Amino acid sequence: MTSMPTTSRNTPSVLVIAEAGVNHNGDPALASRLVDAAAHAGADMVKFQTFDARKLASARASKAAYQARTTGGSESQLEMLLRLQLPYAAHHDLVARCAQRGIGFLSTPFDADSLRFLTADLGLDTLKLGSGELTNAPLLLEAARSGARLILSTGMGTLAEIEEALGVLAFGMTRTAQAAPSRAAFHAALLDRDARAALSGRVVLLHCTTEYPAAVEEANLRAMDTMAAAFGLEVGYSDHTEGDATAIAAVARGATVVEKHFTLDRTLPGPDHMASIEPAGLARLVTSIRQVELALGDGCKLPGTAEIANRQVARKSLCAARDLPAGTLLALEDIAVKRPGTGLSPFELWNLVGQRLNVALAADDPIDRANLR
Repeated sequence: MTSMPTTSRNTPSVLVIAEAGVNHNGDPALASRLVDAAAHAGADMVKFQTFDARKLASARASKAAYQARTTGGSESQLEMLLRLQLPYAAHHDLVARCAQRGIGFLSTPFDADSLRFLTADLGLDTLKLGSGELTNAPLLLEAARSGARLILSTGMGTLAEIEEALGVLAFGMTRTAQAAPSRAAFHAALLDRDARAALSGRVVLLHCTTEYPAAVEEANLRAMDTMAAAFGLEVGYSDHTEGDATAIAAVARGATVVEKHFTLDRTLPGPDHMASIEPAGLARLVTSIRQVELALGDGCKLPGTAEIANRQVARKSLCAARDLPAGTLLALEDIAVKRPGTGLSPFELWNLVGQRLNVALAADDPIDRANLR
């Protein structure tokens, strides 16, 4: 069983998903090595893709442009997917390997049978749904009725399409199996307060730019803010850009989940290797994310423990601007504001004007209330 983390000052709040995807090239042994690499890098979960190629794509489906660039255009998308398909039987070994290495197992189903296999056979309590399924209402409904928590990517989607997808999930989470699904029923479900509460407990939306690699200028991280405001759900980021900067910025902007494609070797044959980071890069990204989490703090504007000791050194207090004999009636020019900050606050400056010293003070001696009468 796998679960998404809870947020705490003492535990990491950002779920880091190492997206192995199909970078195993259909080889279970290579998939196992990807588990090891993700665990060693410190990721929370390693994610694969579970599909029956013949249920995912028709023989007429062409490759995406990036797939044609990386794998050639002589074969169809179906032929490519048949090579990349990971047998159901291999999943059991990968789940066991993840348990050994202390990392969560996660996968993206692309058809109803694969979804049922992940939840019923493997017992997963969290699923990742890819951007291509945002408009796949039957699969969304199946996912909602599975009882699993859902991480839903929204690449290529509009706000209206995300709202429709959430309507399907709300319907599936709160209506009985006998309730007839329809677009109108999905819309009505999203207006139901209990259904919206169900979504908030089970759904995280991932912003995503569906291109491999995606240009940094197309990342549009502010879309996370828009989704959070529109739907009141946790948001995260599935990063297809090159380098670390965009994923790190997403964490600083409030992402609670970050997903990044990784591979053992970017020169391996296959559609996604070139747009993935290698294990050393993944480890660096995880470290950076954890540092950003620590830097974000709790939002309360109070002096930190280290700062308290520095206040007396860095701040200033009131002192004699020059030698002042006893009986001096203090004027502004008699009072200086200097370090250290161990005496009266400079806020008291104007209250001292017109008061008389009862002792003589040398230049830089602190002025305190015992000196006055």
